[in-house]
Amino acid sequence: MGSAFKRRFKLFIQRFWQPTSACMTCMPGSWGNIMSLTHWTIAFKTGLLTGVLAVLLTFTPAAKWYGNRYGNALLVGCLTVIGDAYSHIGHYRVHALEHIATGVMSGLFALAASYLFEDRARRVRTAWSRWFG
Repeated sequence: MGSAFKRRFKLFIQRFWQPTSACMTCMPGSWGNIMSLTHWTIAFKTGLLTGVLAVLLTFTPAAKWYGNRYGNALLVGCLTVIGDAYSHIGHYRVHALEHIATGVMSGLFALAASYLFEDRARRVRTAWSRWFG
C-alpha cells in the first residue's frame, strides 16, 4: 500500500509540473507576464486538474500506458488538453487552439523528461560530469 501511494504521489508531481509549464508557455504574453498572479493561477489549475486525472487513471487499465514513454506523452498531452479547457477559455481566436497547443507542449515536456530523467537522471549526471569535471 505504501509503495503504491508513493508511486501515485510521484506521478501526480510529474503530471503537475509538465502541464503547468506548458500552460505558462502557451498562454499569450505568459513569459512577458511571468509575475502575473492570474497567469500562475490558471497554470496551477491546469496542472492540478491534469495531475488528479492522471492519478485517477492509475485505477484503470489505462495505467499501463504510463510504462511506455510515447504512450505516456500522448496520455499526458490529452489530459492536459482536458485540464486546460476546464481551467479557462482560450485566448486565441480559435479557442481550442490554445488548449491543443498546451497539450502538445505538455506531451513534449513529458517525452523530454522521460529521456532526461530515466535511470535516476543518468543522462543529466553524465553531461554534468563532462562539462564540469
